[in-house]
Amino acid sequence: MSGFWFRHRDRIALASGLVVPFLVALALVPFRTGLSATNEALIMVVAVVAVAALGTRAAGALAALSAAAWFDFFLTRPYQRFAIADPDEIQTAVLLLAVGLIVSQLAVRTRRLQAVVVTDTAHLSSLQGTARLVEDGGSPAAVVEYVRRELVGLLGLRGCRFEYGTLMGHLPRLEHDGSLWLRRGRHVAEYAEWPEGETELRAVGGGHYYGRYLLDPLPGRPLPSEEARLVAVALAAQAGAALDTAGLSHQG
Repeated sequence: MSGFWFRHRDRIALASGLVVPFLVALALVPFRTGLSATNEALIMVVAVVAVAALGTRAAGALAALSAAAWFDFFLTRPYQRFAIADPDEIQTAVLLLAVGLIVSQLAVRTRRLQAVVVTDTAHLSSLQGTARLVEDGGSPAAVVEYVRRELVGLLGLRGCRFEYGTLMGHLPRLEHDGSLWLRRGRHVAEYAEWPEGETELRAVGGGHYYGRYLLDPLPGRPLPSEEARLVAVALAAQAGAALDTAGLSHQG
């Protein structure tokens, strides 16, 4: 279910922007003679915020427009017509649209800021966990394994393994700047999504190559955010530094 939501989130949010205000306005019809236009408009704003909190800016804006339209159609006289007879209700409808647009955009921005904070906290936790393991005297093998597990969650991988001191084959490589390249002689290809097969992420410490993480992603998926890829590179560098500090043999 979560995968379906991830793939179709924008479409669902846009559809909700049309449907949710309609349903809320329809539900208010039996009470429209007992509620003031202001209270009805406030309830419609709540519907707009609910859509914006789960969707995109476009969905929030569409919800605000839908709310104003259905407020006019169902809740103002003459009913079931896109016309408003009372000047005060015209003003309320205009304010509903304006407030709905503003609040919906603020709700989307707040949700995105919360997501950034959660993501940044998770990334920092991964880096701190590796550093703490090194400081506590964890073995290089323990550091390598810890980083391996972190990479799976961080990059959304199907699997990941570490290969010591070999460079067999030409695999796409996650570079130090977070980009993903495949170099074969003069031919260089950059990827915007995960390629088929494994991708390598090298562990280097003290200028020496000690091995590589072989990332096994789900092919065809968009690459994780640049920030996530840079954190992955930093984690691999911590593993390389731990191996270098232990004085293990290296490959140049």
